[in-house]
Amino acid sequence: MKTLAGQVFAVIAGNKRGWVFTPGHFARFGDPRAVGVALTHLTRKGVIRRLAQGLYDYPVQHPTLGLLSPAPETIAKVLAGRDAARLQPSGAYAANLLGLSEQVPMRVVFLTDRGARTVKIGKLEISLKRTNSSRAMATAGKVSGIVIQALKYLGRQHVDDRTIRILRDRLAPTAQAQLLKDVSYAPAWVAAIMLKVVREDA
Repeated sequence: MKTLAGQVFAVIAGNKRGWVFTPGHFARFGDPRAVGVALTHLTRKGVIRRLAQGLYDYPVQHPTLGLLSPAPETIAKVLAGRDAARLQPSGAYAANLLGLSEQVPMRVVFLTDRGARTVKIGKLEISLKRTNSSRAMATAGKVSGIVIQALKYLGRQHVDDRTIRILRDRLAPTAQAQLLKDVSYAPAWVAAIMLKVVREDA
């Protein structure tokens, strides 16, 4: 009969490398304290990695770079829980995703319609910020939502022709079509920029 650590590892191994999880993923095995002991055992053996309190991953090993860090989106989805909370990248992170900023933010913020939560992993802080704005969450999970949040972060005075060219070059025709569909969810000045992105003669 398998030990609890063996049962826990079987679940972990059944997921691909890069899987991020919490002790709650093993609730089927009963006693949370016993699960915690099993996770500590696997961590000490180097099988899994403890990212923060109550947060682990089954790390990807790169032949040159060593252990890779999970993507912020992956961590955010786990922090949001199993209820499929909507998540919207915002601020400096949204701008970086679109190539509008070369700065890699040390604080990554996701808007959510569920509970707020923050976790620090090394120097990186990932924060879920609750918002009651239905307009902000209407485009969650869409490229248009990232564009809206990125432009709001940059501010009207810092958006110029170069910004429009970058967006036009990076966004595929399908993504540009999505901007047109969701333009009504953006503030007026952001909507005007979105229209310029999809109009070649702008």
